[in-house]
Amino acid sequence: MQSLELRNETLVEIATFLVRRWSENDDIIVEFSDKIETRTRLSENKVILTPLEKRIGNYFQRYRQFRTSLWYEAMRIRFCKKILSNDHAFGFILNTLETRRIEYLGRKIWKGMDEEIIFNYSFLLVARPQLHTVYGKARIVEAFYQYFMFGAIKGEVQSSYFEKIKKASEFGRRIVDEAIEKGYDTEWLEKKVNEIIKILDIDSLMTVPVSLPFMKAGMALTEEELLKFLTVISKNKEGDFGKTDPKAALSGDNVYEEYKILLNENKKSDNKGIAPETIGLQIPATNNVDETKIYDLSLINNLKTKFKEWKSGWKEQHLRSGDEFDEEQFIEGNEPFFSDVKKSIKTKIVILLDHSSSIASDAIEYKKATLALCEVLSYLKVKFAVYAFSTQNRAVVCWQIKSDNVKWNTISAKRLAQVVANGSTPLAEVYSKMFPVLQSRRPDIFLTLTDGEPSDPDAVRNMTKSLKGLGIKMVALGLGPNTIRATTIAENLKHLGYEKTLAVSRLKDIPSKVIRILEG
Repeated sequence: MQSLELRNETLVEIATFLVRRWSENDDIIVEFSDKIETRTRLSENKVILTPLEKRIGNYFQRYRQFRTSLWYEAMRIRFCKKILSNDHAFGFILNTLETRRIEYLGRKIWKGMDEEIIFNYSFLLVARPQLHTVYGKARIVEAFYQYFMFGAIKGEVQSSYFEKIKKASEFGRRIVDEAIEKGYDTEWLEKKVNEIIKILDIDSLMTVPVSLPFMKAGMALTEEELLKFLTVISKNKEGDFGKTDPKAALSGDNVYEEYKILLNENKKSDNKGIAPETIGLQIPATNNVDETKIYDLSLINNLKTKFKEWKSGWKEQHLRSGDEFDEEQFIEGNEPFFSDVKKSIKTKIVILLDHSSSIASDAIEYKKATLALCEVLSYLKVKFAVYAFSTQNRAVVCWQIKSDNVKWNTISAKRLAQVVANGSTPLAEVYSKMFPVLQSRRPDIFLTLTDGEPSDPDAVRNMTKSLKGLGIKMVALGLGPNTIRATTIAENLKHLGYEKTLAVSRLKDIPSKVIRILEG
């Protein structure tokens, strides 16, 4: 089981769900970065995580570290007023104090985290540098961190330095306990940081080097080595956590079932259908992508309300006044009283989005409209797939945004947000790349959204004919800046063999137009 791994896009989806749940903030987005250490940017509602492949241990151990570090960031979002940079001593020490404070507050809410926190502490200790590898006064800061967080240091320091470290650590614990007891927050602790800096006899602006693991990322510790670290941590943390069984923390049984389910679901998704890479399609990367910029919640909610009424056949109205309703008389003259006819769309559709350079100026609004369309199709439980095409490094690329066997989710939205509008409109080449998927899936409708004429009309005409030969209804939606231009594009598309062409001059009309195509 542990030889299998979760895709990064799956991890982003899991992380986004967990951090929003733990922090109670539904606006948080998550991304991975191998360039910076794990951190939270409160002003951007963003959590940046170190990728699993950069962590120490086997895959399950790295997953547990990833999950626990995410919990800490969620607690920072929930309880911290500010998070300073770790690059300088002042911010590094404040963040260290805050880690203990938010850990205590978080454990009161999430009582099942103790074993995972102890487990994570062991790997944090493993990853800290030996003190003889840290030079200058940065060694004092590193020794303070280790002693304050783990109750132990890796290596030796001069006895005069150790007395300062011990005194600063005791003072740090005392003020954190006071902050917890009296309900003080980040700003109160911030005022106490200079006292620790004085005790340590360091400069508050001193650069603190980033701590790198002394072992190669991904290298597994033996169980005996890890158990040794767990035993030390469990003993040193007994005053905070009570007695913890190192062997129970090592096994991670309470997390393994969750992990196993995720792997099984991930494997099912991987095994469905044709792998896009094998047939010339690509999947946009979802790291460092903020999909919230293409969410138009007003448009989405309005469309869902509209199609809720369409789906049920009932229209809801809220008025200040109205005629008195005599239900007995109405029931006598209207039998049956309720006639509930639910509409549904059984049509399978594949949607192709033109992302040539001509759409670049309206790319955000275009994506907002197409995302709203996907949200509504998902709401109506329509089976659909979404692809896009653009030019990258002078070559046309067909991007898989969503396949028809997975649900629309934030990962799909991130993929859509990632596609950059660029290049011409080589529809024939795109259709050729998509042919194996369309031949395998056989959708009822293949809908192309485009705002220009294709590079090779004759080649498109031939590909359209081939796709129609599979029993697929070919439909095109012409996008234009105004009614005249949109109508002209739609008219030109008619000559390429499409069975139906429509025109749209307002991007927000795209979802309604597509639903009408499906109804038809």
